[in-house]
Amino acid sequence: MPDTFDPTAWTAALLGLFAVFAAIGALRQPGTWRTMIDEIDKSPALQLIGGLLELFLGAAIYLVNPWDPLDIVACVMKAIGGLMMLEALVVMGFSDLYFHFWLKNLAAMHRGWAIITLLLGGVLALGGFGRFV
Repeated sequence: MPDTFDPTAWTAALLGLFAVFAAIGALRQPGTWRTMIDEIDKSPALQLIGGLLELFLGAAIYLVNPWDPLDIVACVMKAIGGLMMLEALVVMGFSDLYFHFWLKNLAAMHRGWAIITLLLGGVLALGGFGRFV
């Protein structure tokens, strides 16, 4: 690969931007995430498709990011990829328990989760874009 391609920068920047704009959407339209989780909870097809998509994205993020203790962003991205794969497997095996937990949690703390997602996504995006400089 050419020296100009940095998969860690790209995965961090794009995942961070995704989180930021998902959070903005949730803050603009309260209840959106609860509705989404409720729809997934009721649809085994959405559970399968969502779990498979998260498994593949998590695997891609995990595999393209090296574990280099001197590179904090790469280690964070590798950990996120691993957690995404784990979450995908939990969704496939324990969706009834998992989505019930999130439905209760989002009802009580919808705005809080959106703000946390916005902040973490911003940090991730800045960490990714900072590597391009």
